[in-house]
Amino acid sequence: MSVSIVNGLTVTDFVRDRVAFNRCVDDMFKRLDVNGDGVLSRGEMRKGLRSFLESSPSSPCTREKEVGAIFEKFDGDRNGTVDRDEFRKEMREIMLAVANGIGDSPVQIAIENGSVLMRAVEHEFKKSQNN
Repeated sequence: MSVSIVNGLTVTDFVRDRVAFNRCVDDMFKRLDVNGDGVLSRGEMRKGLRSFLESSPSSPCTREKEVGAIFEKFDGDRNGTVDRDEFRKEMREIMLAVANGIGDSPVQIAIENGSVLMRAVEHEFKKSQNN
């Protein structure tokens, strides 16, 4: 975990850099796709979300409903799996919502190492080093 100062533009710029963003999201997708079949099952999504949802104060029954709702959101074509394009689309939407929530003013936040948000911070840092 690291503490960083970010604003919405940090995240938005990262999402707009499709090559960097897709590389990041594809890495996440590969980690979640345990059986390597190129799609995420409900079970793979549940495993991937487990650590996030276990920190939630909700009951196990509620967490299962949360996983179901998240999975349904990602499964755009309702075929029972989440493919890479569906995953990219929803991650893009989520990260733009995060950027909107952060807003224009810099905020100091704790960020999990290796997370999409941390990759956005690293992306901004690399850009500043190249200018």
